[in-house]
Amino acid sequence: MDFKFFISKLNNFISTLHEMLCVFPDKCPIIVFAVAVPPAVHLVLLTLDVQNSVKFALVRYTLSKVRERNDTILDRFLDCVKRHPHKPFILFEDESYSYLDTDRQSNKVARALQQHTDIKEGDTVAILFGNQPFFLWIWLGLVKLGCSAALLNYNMRSRSLLHCFSCSGANVLIAGKEYKEVVEEILPTLTEQKVKVFVLADQCTTAGMETFSDKIRQASSEPIPVDVRSNVRLMSPAVYIYTSGTTGLPKAAVLTHLRLWNLSFVQSTFGVSSTDVFYLNLPLYHTSGLMAFTGTIERGSTLALRSKFSASHFWDDCRKYNVTVIHYIGETMRYLCSTQKRPSDRNHKVRMAIGNGVRADVWREFLNRFGHISVKELYGSTEGNIGLSNYTGKVGAVGRVNFFHKWLLPYAIIKYDIEKEEPLRNSEGFCVEAATGQEGRAGMAALRLKEGEPFDGTGTFRHVSRYLPAYARPRFIRIQNCLTVTGTFKHRKVKLVEEGFKPDEISDRLYILDDKDKCYVPLTQRMYDSVVSGMIKL
Repeated sequence: MDFKFFISKLNNFISTLHEMLCVFPDKCPIIVFAVAVPPAVHLVLLTLDVQNSVKFALVRYTLSKVRERNDTILDRFLDCVKRHPHKPFILFEDESYSYLDTDRQSNKVARALQQHTDIKEGDTVAILFGNQPFFLWIWLGLVKLGCSAALLNYNMRSRSLLHCFSCSGANVLIAGKEYKEVVEEILPTLTEQKVKVFVLADQCTTAGMETFSDKIRQASSEPIPVDVRSNVRLMSPAVYIYTSGTTGLPKAAVLTHLRLWNLSFVQSTFGVSSTDVFYLNLPLYHTSGLMAFTGTIERGSTLALRSKFSASHFWDDCRKYNVTVIHYIGETMRYLCSTQKRPSDRNHKVRMAIGNGVRADVWREFLNRFGHISVKELYGSTEGNIGLSNYTGKVGAVGRVNFFHKWLLPYAIIKYDIEKEEPLRNSEGFCVEAATGQEGRAGMAALRLKEGEPFDGTGTFRHVSRYLPAYARPRFIRIQNCLTVTGTFKHRKVKLVEEGFKPDEISDRLYILDDKDKCYVPLTQRMYDSVVSGMIKL
């Protein structure tokens, strides 16, 4: 290794440690050790205090044992059942279900499927459910049979829903009774494909659809033999998670049992313990919901579950269930900050928020209003291959990349051809690394104004100038009557992208950024022509 290169790396490492000590001055000692993995030597930073160092070391030890024995998150769940069978695992509405309750219910689900279907180890079963305990019981029951689950988005309809089901290769579909009519739309095709369709109800008169609640009730709760799933490995598919469909038909991402382990350790690395109560109101069919569920199992803690997000009931639920950790995504915190202020806003036990997608200004407002809550902002995606976390706690940051992070988890940001939807490659066929400061300057923001409010082009310019660097400011603004979103609060952008900024084809008001006058001005056909011809530079 070049001596100058080594010194520069060492200096960077020392700077990183110093930075972390400044952020956490009361956390010491820092434990660092070297691991020789030929041909490289890695310096490993465990954590920032003795207690957490032990926890982190145990996590790594557990993961190594997991690899040796091919244990899944189910094995961790069964350990929890043995250690504290009567501890509350799921809190839902006014009911509390212990780890033992959940174990028995999932056994009944597994045995009902064995008795009334031909599924076997390695098969896939699709489930269409909202947030309720049965979602978790069915998923655990499937894992006990060695099967994978296709977690269908309950917002999907007709063609999209059928596409998601078909691409999973499932031959069984289990749906909540509230989605009976949704399934009936695609039932003729399912019947042709000889798919077994169940609805979680006691009565059903629809031909080609069977009841499932009665079958579960009548099934035995005796444990499922381990040999039923003896061929399941860490790289075996565990679940299929679907994208939101914002850029066409939803796409399925395969999560292996090893990937579920990785997701489940997120809570541990942030310091969530077995005494915490984790509040989840995001869809269980989404990766974020699954991370909360599996993380609760890994920690041996308690999951407070709500059927759907409700800003007005959020803090009431936190008080009701003694919640200590909350989960957020997208605009969750903005919705909470938009509710009417109450004297009880700081009357809760929440100490931590884990998630991604909160803006810096909303982050500050959230803390000012609801008290000191440690926000752990993440960056990642279901189908992605990297992840970042905001370990410094800096408002607005999604994670800080230092040489230590890139040394152990190397990655690069590459150039991408938006029209072809594929990475740009050089003459040798390799991807091309993007220079600092990610194309994308000519962005458009779609806005909905408050009722009766005019658009203030000058005020909007001041706002984006204050919070965004020049390259990140939207060059165009489109005023809409309403903004459609997905189940995880992501805006549906496909049609907006297709329409672009053509004033003769768009009835909504369009504005363009005028740097000279420091204002957003109406986009005319003449100005559009000037942009296309290159007379107006973006």
